Amino acid sequence: MEAFTTIRDWLGRRAEELLALILASLFVTFLIQIVFRYFLNLPLGWTIEFVSIAWLWGILFGYAFVTRDQEIIRLDIVYGAVPVGAQRVMDGVTGLICTGIFLWSLPNVWEYVTFMKIEKTAYMRIPFDYVFSIYIPFAIAVSIRCLINVWQAIRGTHPKYAAGSGAEGHDYD
Repeated sequence: MEAFTTIRDWLGRRAEELLALILASLFVTFLIQIVFRYFLNLPLGWTIEFVSIAWLWGILFGYAFVTRDQEIIRLDIVYGAVPVGAQRVMDGVTGLICTGIFLWSLPNVWEYVTFMKIEKTAYMRIPFDYVFSIYIPFAIAVSIRCLINVWQAIRGTHPKYAAGSGAEGHDYD
């Protein structure tokens, strides 16, 4: 089990580093776009395209592989007002629904992504199947995350089910 934790932690650090590179490249490209458009009066089309693709990949890759369950922002007014048993039921039901939707849509998503290899982006000429391919691991990772939450809801092992772990018991920085 310790080897699994070590590998998971190592992969997690690499995912964070990759996300940092995506965000840094997005920022640098955005600055290049501003300089060329507003100071040199030479708009560059590829910068807008790259920023859009990097944003898409950053959001989906980041949520799938970097963001931890505790870091997800939730609107939980009703959730926080019900007893822990009801929260566990709500977590189980929503986790199963979310997993079902993602897995049900996966064959159609796969078909769409593979179909898009015939189209390329306007400036950088990147095949759209590369652009949209991040959605497939995103959907699988979200499904796995939801199933883990369902399992934790069934067993009651998630730390949020512990006494005093609600919004009142959280130390917000």
